[in-house]
Amino acid sequence: MSKPFRDFAGRTALVTGAVSGLGLGIARALAAEGCRLALGYRSEADREVAARRFRDAGHDAPLFLPLDVADRAAWAAARAAVERELGSLHILVNNAGISVFGPMDRATHQDWDWILGVNLGGVINGLVTFLPHMEAHGEAGHVVNVASMAAFLAGPQAGIYTASKFAVRGLTESLRYTLAPTRLGVSLMCPGLVDTNAYASALKRPPEFAETGLGTADPALLGQLAPVFAAGMGIDEAGQRLVAGMKRGDFWILSHGGYEEDFREIHAELMAALPKEPQPPAREAVEAQRRAANRMALAAQVTGIAEMVVKD
Repeated sequence: MSKPFRDFAGRTALVTGAVSGLGLGIARALAAEGCRLALGYRSEADREVAARRFRDAGHDAPLFLPLDVADRAAWAAARAAVERELGSLHILVNNAGISVFGPMDRATHQDWDWILGVNLGGVINGLVTFLPHMEAHGEAGHVVNVASMAAFLAGPQAGIYTASKFAVRGLTESLRYTLAPTRLGVSLMCPGLVDTNAYASALKRPPEFAETGLGTADPALLGQLAPVFAAGMGIDEAGQRLVAGMKRGDFWILSHGGYEEDFREIHAELMAALPKEPQPPAREAVEAQRRAANRMALAAQVTGIAEMVVKD
């Protein structure tokens, strides 16, 4: 469990990648709870459509922030705008990401730099920019990092994407322990297939990352994935499931069912790989102390290196 977050009305939330796709669904779910919104965006056309949708729904106009999540200067400008226009930030949703497919054994450094810079670097930039601010104001808050079921399930054509999502999962699990003694809750959202146009991410590749080994982005070829993504969950339902998870205090927000077979196979393979042998007492004591330190952290006790050292 994390910390339940139920007092949404009048609280300020920042969502990245928020004017289309899953980010828009999350933003609308938060607006329905009465949040004041700051929404990061890249596409001006999508921003105009989103603004109209919020207006038509009777919601207050969000603060729209031009935000490339890989750009640290843009993050600094976003923080200044939030503090100037909205005051304290209570909810940070690191949602922005790109979904790019191709054989990772052919990938260039620029392929890795682009995808990791957005999917992992964007989350890191959001945390570095806003966590000190959110802890300093002392009010209850919540951090949501959006990964993917690819944080558990690897595949042959999405190696860099999968690496980024595994990394976000590990980062967020550690952040859960780090922030347990504070008033900030933490959730990791790992959605399955969502009805978006994320399959077209490769068409938006920045020119500074032009050198690729993943193949030329072909609109016609990528368009063949449209029916696949159309079978996904609607963005509003996914956004509502995120809010419901925050209210329950869930750390793991797994919005989609149907992965029991995958999880059982992963668990069985891991358990079978563990050597069946007793451990030396000193080594086992270290592992026991590690587990105790984690339990202390989740019980909202501040821990450090001293709590990981076995006492005589």
